[in-house]
Amino acid sequence: MADLSRTARVDVLVEGYARLPHVAGTVSLVRDAGRVVVVDPGMVADRELILRPLRELGVAPEDITDVVLSHHHLDHTLNVALFPVVPVHDFQSVIEGDVFTRRAADGVDLTPSVRLLATPGHTPQDVTTLVGTPDDVVALTHLWWTGEGPADDPYSPDRDELRRQRERVLELATLVVPGHGAPFRPSGATPR
Repeated sequence: MADLSRTARVDVLVEGYARLPHVAGTVSLVRDAGRVVVVDPGMVADRELILRPLRELGVAPEDITDVVLSHHHLDHTLNVALFPVVPVHDFQSVIEGDVFTRRAADGVDLTPSVRLLATPGHTPQDVTTLVGTPDDVVALTHLWWTGEGPADDPYSPDRDELRRQRERVLELATLVVPGHGAPFRPSGATPR
């Protein structure tokens, strides 16, 4: 994305998984231009799995300036309260404390290197966080559970829309951090 700056840093705090009955969402940290953003602080086996890597990166919970939710499933939202009252961004709003401000997410820039995209696919309310780093344009998204898919997301209400949004993100990103797996580089084998 030509107008996305390339100054941010992305760290995956928790690499998610979905091996029923065990489920953990991928939790990421994005830092740029004075903003410290946690994306998808959801289900994990122990909250220390989020807090320990933060500490190791020199970040305290009170340093977090924003939280982004890719969608409203509990496996991606459960631990929002680990962080102080900060703006929480979703597909339709910003919530801070008891203040609800309606705004569409698509095209919202949190910093010159961090942009929100409305990408309905896994759910109609999905948001992808697009991050420009010196090496990559990173998509933090639940359009894929893992690099392998699934090709047909069992929760997606509209398979054609999921495919359109996947194509959109693949045109922009060089690295994808999926909802329940390790970061991957898109290829011809990436499920569309």
